[in-house]
Amino acid sequence: MNAVNEAPSLEARIDAAIAAKPDGILEMMAETAGASLLQVMERLPDDSVKLVSSDKFDEVWKSLQAWGEVLFIVHTDDIVLECTGSLPDGTHGHGYFNIHGDSPIGGHIKASNCKAIAIVDRPFHGRRSCSVQFMNQKGNAMFKIFVRRDKERNLLPEQLEAFDQLKRMA
Repeated sequence: MNAVNEAPSLEARIDAAIAAKPDGILEMMAETAGASLLQVMERLPDDSVKLVSSDKFDEVWKSLQAWGEVLFIVHTDDIVLECTGSLPDGTHGHGYFNIHGDSPIGGHIKASNCKAIAIVDRPFHGRRSCSVQFMNQKGNAMFKIFVRRDKERNLLPEQLEAFDQLKRMA
C-alpha cells in the first residue's frame, strides 16, 4: 500500500483535532481523533499538562481540600455534571475512596482505577482554565476539579495560587 492511501496515524489525528480548535473541549478532540482523553493530553504543549502518578491520589486530594469551594465536574458521553462545594475528607474502604462530610460533593470513588492525575493549565474558549483531572485506566476522566471563577469570570486568585503551587510540587 502506498503512503497516499494510508490512514493518518493516531498522533496525526490528535494533532489535527488540537490544531482545529486549540482552546476547545478536550473530550471532543478525543472523539474526533478516535483517541482517549489522556492520549490527547499527552499531545498538548508541554506547559499545558503535567501528569502525576496515581500513587499521589491521597496527597493531591488533601491539597485540593485546602482550596475551599471548588467546581467538581463529571463529564461522560451523556452528561456534564457540575457541582460546587468543598472536598470532604475521605477514607479507603471496601474498594473505594469514600468521601463524606457536610458538602454537596460526596460518594465513593474507585481510586484503584486511577491511572494518572493530570494538572491541566490551558486556554478554554479564549480564557485560561486550570483543573486537576483524575484519569482512569481507559484514559478518560473519572472526575475533574476546576479553579473557580468570580462574577467577572476571572479565576479566583487564592485558588489559582494553590493550583500553581500544586503544579510546582507535582
